[in-house]
Amino acid sequence: MKKPSTKEVDDLYNAILQLNSLDECRRFFRDLLTEYEIKEFVERWKAAQMLAEGIPYTQIEAETGLSTRTIARVGRWLKKGKGGYSMMLKRTTK
Repeated sequence: MKKPSTKEVDDLYNAILQLNSLDECRRFFRDLLTEYEIKEFVERWKAAQMLAEGIPYTQIEAETGLSTRTIARVGRWLKKGKGGYSMMLKRTTK
């Protein structure tokens, strides 16, 4: 698979920005992604939430089924990434 161009990536991001509801989001992502890919995204998001709460890797691994390597990667991006996880955690915290 070739690396997508910046324009191609931005086209996808712009399509996502056009979603107006949870239902639209569900429908678009279900067509775009496989059920496994959606599950993987869900588990990574859950891991980011749990890491932000200070929950240990072992508990995150048990609850999500993610490998410790993936959990560590999520943790690294949470601390030293582009700020996307932190931004969304702040916006979605209840």
